[in-house]
Amino acid sequence: MPYDIHNGSGRTMTDHINLVKLCVGAEAVEDLIAWQASQRGRWPAGRAVHVTRMWPKRESELLAGGSLYWVFKGQVLARQLVLALEEVRGTDGIARCAIHLDPKVIRTEPVLRRPFQGWRYLAPAETPRDLAAPRARDDALPPDLAAALADIGLR
Repeated sequence: MPYDIHNGSGRTMTDHINLVKLCVGAEAVEDLIAWQASQRGRWPAGRAVHVTRMWPKRESELLAGGSLYWVFKGQVLARQLVLALEEVRGTDGIARCAIHLDPKVIRTEPVLRRPFQGWRYLAPAETPRDLAAPRARDDALPPDLAAALADIGLR
């Protein structure tokens, strides 16, 4: 059964769809945060942007409070709220989807995720819970221990 948590928009987490994507080149959540901070000057004020090849067909559900969940070394560990989608063209002339994200990276409970290419939809019932604010500042569990706990369902 999906949990019913408000995300600040007045909607509940069951009113929308999420995306999940591998965070390629990052070993940990801190790597994502550092990379996004280094790119801030290239993006619209107050946003992070991730460009992907495919445009989500379920755009309205995604923009109704959905998040992009990030996978690090086989585990979902963080998410960012999706703020907008924008068509952008590269120097090759190919249209792509720029996913505008809230700059706040929210840590989640670890959930195992097999490798995949691109992004996938993630139903609210399958999304990991956010870590409580005090836990977000705690030392992270070693990756092997977090994976073992997620594997036995203790997330």
